[in-house]
Amino acid sequence: MAETTYRRLQQVLDTLPNGFPESDEGLDIKILKRIFTEEEAQIFCILRLTYETAEQITERTGWPLEGLNDNLIRMWEKGQIFGIDFGGVYVFRMAAWVFGIYEFQLKTFDREMAELCKAYEESFAHEFFNVSPPLMHVLPVEEEVDGGGEVLPFDQVSSIIEKGKSFGLADCICKVEQGLLGHPCTKPVEVCISIAPIPGFFDNHPWAIRPITKEKAFEVLKTSEEAGLVHMTNNFQNGHFYICNCCGCCCGILRNAKKFGVSHAIHSNFTAVIDEAACLSCGLCAEERCQLDAIEEVEDAYRINPDKCIGCGLCISTCPAEAVSLVRKAEADIIVSPKNEMDWYAQRGEFRGVDYSEFA
Repeated sequence: MAETTYRRLQQVLDTLPNGFPESDEGLDIKILKRIFTEEEAQIFCILRLTYETAEQITERTGWPLEGLNDNLIRMWEKGQIFGIDFGGVYVFRMAAWVFGIYEFQLKTFDREMAELCKAYEESFAHEFFNVSPPLMHVLPVEEEVDGGGEVLPFDQVSSIIEKGKSFGLADCICKVEQGLLGHPCTKPVEVCISIAPIPGFFDNHPWAIRPITKEKAFEVLKTSEEAGLVHMTNNFQNGHFYICNCCGCCCGILRNAKKFGVSHAIHSNFTAVIDEAACLSCGLCAEERCQLDAIEEVEDAYRINPDKCIGCGLCISTCPAEAVSLVRKAEADIIVSPKNEMDWYAQRGEFRGVDYSEFA
């Protein structure tokens, strides 16, 4: 019975547009057993991608109401689902594996879990990073964006922060995983910013997120830029709820972008350009700033590989010759991002050919 329950949970997660494929080695089930009890796995499978109260879930599914709200609160606390506390009235929705359950395991993540997730990445990544639209969108360093062309609010990290009403800060799960595996990152670890549209959302939050001010959020962004971390957020135009600050050595997105190619892994509206005549060939941009190995040495200069560049702008600020600039891509090369999270689900679900209407 238990194996059937966990297989059902795996299939539900894989039916979501994000995906959670079966592993030949059974790693998928081992991970789920580490995170969910059998009852929690059953409850997860009756949830939707839209928020509901326990009463609404019972009315829709027939699941017994007694104890359901308490179970859902506990599942939220364990990072298995999303939840919101509206002054004692709770609403819940299911979470995908990425972005979602994986990132929410900070409080209990250990060496064994890190090894399981690393091994499962081989099964997960091949499908995840060959499907459109990508999960994440690059936010360029604002002061480095060339003045020409339209810069949308969606491309401005300051605009996303200004829309928020409360903010939280957490360790990067990718850096935590790599550290547990014996590869600690030399860059800042506490750099994942969560954003909510209501005040006080992160006060006493059940996950390993501490509340911070808007001013602190901007400070973290600045520190991240100086350290050479890439700003990334949800790949849709409205409703962003996080900003990750990522390195090429730890970040699952950036590491696999190198492996599978940028086009499906990351969305960006900008690219960097090097004036080879002005380049001093010092190599700072390639060796210390670029997280995607997108800058190549040529005779007496360096050159951007447009197939690898994600337009983050990190290569510009340290160039002693001011030979690098960040420009908006030609309109013909820009792929319009989904309007919101539900639109992202719809587009990705269509691309993968999965019918997730039962959970919409």
